[in-house]
Amino acid sequence: MFKVPVTMAQIETSIKKSRFIASARYADDRSAAMRAIEKSRAHFPDAGHHCWAYLLGSPANPSSVAMSDDGEPSGTAGKPILNVLQHKDVGNVIVVVSRYFGGIKLGTGGLVRAYSGAAQAVMSELKVHSHVDKTQLSISIGFPQEQDLRHWLSTNQGVVLEISYSDRVNCLIEVASTNLLTLKQTALQRNWNIAPSDE
Repeated sequence: MFKVPVTMAQIETSIKKSRFIASARYADDRSAAMRAIEKSRAHFPDAGHHCWAYLLGSPANPSSVAMSDDGEPSGTAGKPILNVLQHKDVGNVIVVVSRYFGGIKLGTGGLVRAYSGAAQAVMSELKVHSHVDKTQLSISIGFPQEQDLRHWLSTNQGVVLEISYSDRVNCLIEVASTNLLTLKQTALQRNWNIAPSDE
């Protein structure tokens, strides 16, 4: 279980007349992250840089991470943003920082602090909620076992997604991945037939 963004957050900071506008939002795959970057480019078309980083999946074991300095000196923007994301318990998140240059050069250290600070600020404003990894399975049971299965699911973060009746009750269920082993042990004890879903 990990936290994911509920809504978008946006915050602006100014350092030596440069404006840094940071936005953070939900992205569960690369295409969603790319759309978020395009939204920032569209909202702030005259910004000099749109630097970003994303972290997909669980923050403890992400499925993908990426970053971009978008023309800033190498390592001064994308990496500091990603570093902030890697120290938050939030997954499926992208942060884009759009910069308007104020005429005063910040130097590499100043840029690192500015982008890191902007990312920290927006992440502190971001509303999040807990995300539970779920697994879908097909399960076949006898008619008298339907209520038993429904009760087990209701107490173990599971639901019946689809159900059909033939000589047996065939269900497509979804259960919290952390409860998968318990489900399999219960299925063995109660003679429920489990197969991975085709989806």
